[in-house]
Amino acid sequence: MILLKGFEIEMYTGTPQGEIVGLSDKIMADLDGFMREPDSRNVEYITQPSMSYDNLLCALLSPRRKLRNYLQGLDNYTLIPGSTLSLQGSQRFFRSDPTNPYHDYIEQTYGTKVVTASVHINVGISDPEVLMRACRVIRMEAPLYLAMSASSPFLDGKTTGYHSTRWGVFPQNPDYIPLFASHADHIQWVNEQLTAGTMQNIRHLWTSVRPNGDRRPYDLNRLELRICDLVTDPIALLAITALLEARLIQIINDPTIDPLNQSPFSPAELISLTMKNEMAAAINSLDAQLQRWQDGSIILARDWIGEIYQEVGIIAKKQGFSCFLSPLLKILREGNEAQQWLQLHGVGVDIQRVITQAIIATQKRETELESKLCLSMRE
Repeated sequence: MILLKGFEIEMYTGTPQGEIVGLSDKIMADLDGFMREPDSRNVEYITQPSMSYDNLLCALLSPRRKLRNYLQGLDNYTLIPGSTLSLQGSQRFFRSDPTNPYHDYIEQTYGTKVVTASVHINVGISDPEVLMRACRVIRMEAPLYLAMSASSPFLDGKTTGYHSTRWGVFPQNPDYIPLFASHADHIQWVNEQLTAGTMQNIRHLWTSVRPNGDRRPYDLNRLELRICDLVTDPIALLAITALLEARLIQIINDPTIDPLNQSPFSPAELISLTMKNEMAAAINSLDAQLQRWQDGSIILARDWIGEIYQEVGIIAKKQGFSCFLSPLLKILREGNEAQQWLQLHGVGVDIQRVITQAIIATQKRETELESKLCLSMRE
């Protein structure tokens, strides 16, 4: 069993000095395959679903090369790593589409808290009841994926006390989102929110993980993990995705894995537990102390990830993608992007220098991967 996978990637555009500049209107007008967010400073692209990690690697890199070439030609602009407005700009919203009433609502309700960059990982699960159970489990374990991906320790040129400032400030909506016991339960709840106005539309369900599909909430065919900060290194992103896929295969094959049946906590207590875990992971990422949903015991995020890695490693090996899973150990060993940036800043490197070095390193990494892997695949 191999599952379909795809990504929604949001990235900031700006100068090689790290100043984030709104260019999505120009990009949308001139390039196919890119979409705008409500604020013009970031741009989004979506990869086609694929079962193959090799194909996904090229699908991640190829639009970026096209976008980089375009930005270079505009005025030596580039892509900027990180998931928040690291150096400056959080006081003002820059509208990408002033005529869009939903964007009006977002700007007026949330301001620049939503002007973040991230990656959403979509994994195909066709049976809606299995999908709901998978969403329940991954909702309880979503803090682990945030811990691996954190890349937003700065805002407006200052450290914030978070490894993921993005998730620390991002407005989840509606305020309380239950663990859905069934597909029918999900349909009923979404329709109630739309009627009450707590959701403006079907997309206005902002949580760590949600079921997705072509006609939500009725036709659902994939799990969408939304909690991750932007992971700029495609190999690291594929490793995180491989852990998610292997865990999902395990969940699909074992119907007993379910927080509603396997936990001593009530559904409301489970939501409280995972919300606390999300905030702990937003602050300390891999070093966060988390509470397990299975028994309430305390464990470090990196240790919990390590345990799941050991558990599902055999699944990844059997399905032929263990080589894409194994780089996860490097993240656990060397830290995520936020931890590496904070380490540099801690020894005296100023924040702008940290970001400008990351801009150069990201581009260099993409070039290296393209020349090594994607070219050899095309030959």
